[in-house]
Order: sequence, then C-alpha cells, then structure tokens
Amino acid sequence: MSIVNPRHCWRGSHRADADSHIMNFMRFIAAFTLVCGLFGGAPSKIDAHSARLKKAYRRSPQNGWIVVHLEGSPSDIGFQHGYLLAPEIADSQRAIKTALTHDSKDWQFFRSAAENIFWPHIEPEYRAELAGIVEGIEAKGVKLDLWDVVAMNAWLELDPYYLKWADANTMRPTGEHCSAFVATGSYTKDGKPVIAHNNWTDYMTGSRWNIIFDIVPEHGNRFIMDGMPGLIHSADDFGINSAGIMITETTISQFHGFDPNGVAEFDRARKAMQYSSSIDDFARIMKDGNNGGYANDWLVADRNTGEIASLELGLKHVNLWRSRDGYFAGSNYPIDPALAKDETDFDTHDMSNSANARHLRWDQLMQQNKGRIDVALAQKFLSDHYDTYDRKIEADERTLCGHIDLSPRGSKPWQPPYGTAGAVENKVADAGMAERMSFSAAMGHAGGINFKAAKYLKEHPEFAWEREVLRNLDSHAWTTFSAAR
Repeated sequence: MSIVNPRHCWRGSHRADADSHIMNFMRFIAAFTLVCGLFGGAPSKIDAHSARLKKAYRRSPQNGWIVVHLEGSPSDIGFQHGYLLAPEIADSQRAIKTALTHDSKDWQFFRSAAENIFWPHIEPEYRAELAGIVEGIEAKGVKLDLWDVVAMNAWLELDPYYLKWADANTMRPTGEHCSAFVATGSYTKDGKPVIAHNNWTDYMTGSRWNIIFDIVPEHGNRFIMDGMPGLIHSADDFGINSAGIMITETTISQFHGFDPNGVAEFDRARKAMQYSSSIDDFARIMKDGNNGGYANDWLVADRNTGEIASLELGLKHVNLWRSRDGYFAGSNYPIDPALAKDETDFDTHDMSNSANARHLRWDQLMQQNKGRIDVALAQKFLSDHYDTYDRKIEADERTLCGHIDLSPRGSKPWQPPYGTAGAVENKVADAGMAERMSFSAAMGHAGGINFKAAKYLKEHPEFAWEREVLRNLDSHAWTTFSAAR
C-alpha cells in the first residue's frame, strides 16, 4: 500500500479531490494504528478490558435476580465484578451509606476505619480483588475509590461491632439478620442434607441483595452464592462450593465485642466459601483471626458425608456442634448460655422477642415434618406467617417470613414500630442440587406480600429520610440457578 502525500492533493483543480485524498490518508492512519494494536503495538483500553472480561458475563434479570459469572485471577475477578455491575455498585453504595450514617457517624468515619482498621489485615488475594473492583467501576465512569469499596464490604461489621468499640457511647444495636436451618438423616426425605435461609435486613439495602455470583477463582473451589453488588462475600452468606460444602448463617442478636487486630469477617467468610473442602476446614478458616465482627451462628453441610454443623462464632466463646442425624436452626438467638451472658444483651426468656419466637417455630416445623423435609417443604417454611407468641397466622416481626414494616411493635432494639425491615430474599438447596452447583432462590418475601415504597412512605412519613433509596420489594417466583457448565 502506498501512502498519499497530503501536499500533492492540492495540485488538483478541485478542493473536493483534495478533501477526498486527506480523508483516505486519515482512514489509512486509523487502520494502521488498529493493526499495530492487534499485532504487538500498544493495546487500547478497550483491548485491555476485552482480555480481562473474556471469561465473564452478566445475564438479563430473571425474577428479580441478576446472574454474574466471574473467572480468573483475583485482580481480573474484581475487574469483571466492577465492570459488569458498575451502576448497581454505585446504587448499593448509596443505600449502604444512607443506612450506615443515619443517626450515626458520617461516611468518612467509616472510610477511615476501612483504610486504617480493616485494610491492614486483609489478605493479598482479596486486596487484589477489591482493587480490581475499583478498576472495573472506574472504567465505567463510577467515581468510588478503594476505601468506599472496602467500607461497603465491611459494612455489616462496621455497624455496630466496630462502631461500639470506637465509640462506647453509641446506642446502635445489633440487628436481627436472617432465619435458617440445615437438616440431615432422619429429618430429611432422602436422608441427605437440606439447607435453607432467608435474609432479614432493612429494605433499603435488602432490595439490592439480588445478585447470583458464579465464581471460578484461580485458586480454591468454584462457588455459587447470593450477594450484593460490590461485595466479594455473600454477606448474608448462602453459598455452595465445588467441594460439596453448603454454607449459611444467622446473626447473633444484641452481640457486642470487636478486636481491631483481627481479620475482617468478610475476608474470612469469602475465604471459607472458596477454600473449604470439609466442615473442619470451614471452622478453622472462620476462627483464624476472628475479629468478632458480624458475629454469627454458621450452619454448614457436607454433601459428601451427609454431616451438618453449627459453628457459633462469638469473640470469647466459640462452639462447634456436629450431627449426621438431626437439624440446626438459626433465628438470631444465642445458643450457648455462657456466650449469651458474656457477649450479648439478649433476654433468652422473653418469648415475645422475634428471635425466640422464631426459634420456637423452627423447632415446631422440624418436629412436625420429621422425615419429610425436602426443597419444597423448605420453601414453604421460609414463607411461614405463624406467630408463636400470639398463636395465630399474622405476618409480623415474629414470623419466619418477617414483616417488621407491618408490626406496631417493631423489633426492638433493632427496628422501631413499622420499621422498614424483614425478610428480603430466600434460598434453598439439597445435596443433589449442591452436587450440580445449584440452588433455588426467591427474591422478595417468600410469603407473597409485596412492599410498595410510595404507599408505605405516605402512611409512615416518619421514615421520609429513606425516600431517596427506599424502593419497592416485590415477591417473585422461586427460580433455580446453576453454575455455568
């Protein structure tokens, strides 16, 4: 190919011919630059992004859920996450920021804690992934930095665990997050594990807890989990890995205790999801460097052995119970009397309390359905609206499918009367599904009651401060999601 001399173009008698020659020359330069980029020249930003995104994808929303597949090195997984979910990450950060800072500290307080308290103890693998998320969202024009993203990931242990440690005068209570069970042996229909969980949280953030992550890391096990945009862990912690470990948890209500020299709970929870090949692995990883943040009763099953376990992970008291024939249920109540006494302000005898009422309901359902529990029954349990204290069907703060927004009592000390919180999404799996790396999920209240933000705010103007981030939480059908083959 010959290169046109631009000056020679002006020797003709027509300006149009000159313009045509110049345009041809510019097209050649553009093509030449592209070829250089493809064959060893300096790659463009688009080329670099394409290489990192090659194995990742995002699917269109299905019944309220967005499926995202991430694969590769920690940095690439983070970049894919940030790039594919950039608008949702910005939106989730706004909701988390609103929830964290209302009647509390400003966002900079939590960013500083992310940088100075949490970051020094985060493992290199997850540092790279968090930094990758920032690269990904920046590539899509979202203006959040590393400390914003770390604060998002540490959100549930920043408030109130770290906050209580940093400010002894804070009145922030530990919330009641989630209802769950795991059963095996004579309790299930096929004698193999069944696990189920619904996420209790405020509707501001909970309506955004709608991602199904399918992650193939460079090291460790592949795993599928629910989660929020921007978070490297599930955070409500429901997931299954390729080694056959099935994981969920419920928060220990009214817990207090935090070790600033410990490893972030979100780091340990993600590591346990990725690297556990047994119940022993899981317990070891979660206990190693325990900082007391987001203290939970972890429910775990091993589909290979049929064994299930409950790891009650306080800061001072840690208990591991195991069974091959039985069940463990969680509804935010402390199990160990010593833990309840030393590490919580929880009244285990008040049966009007949401956690105790739901605890009783789990025991009732397990005994009434012994030998019959399967995925279909587990889905039914998560839609349950029976209040064991009032002894009637009435969706409220004491039912497994929680509706604090419908309760004139609220759920004290966590939520005031008619507080915008309750069960926001649901997941169920059995051993067969775990073998196929799949689970069934339902966004919204499993019991079918929709939450409409505009109607609610009109009836409860005292919650107007939530207006900018509060949105509808509609109930959707149960849908099965599987890791891509």
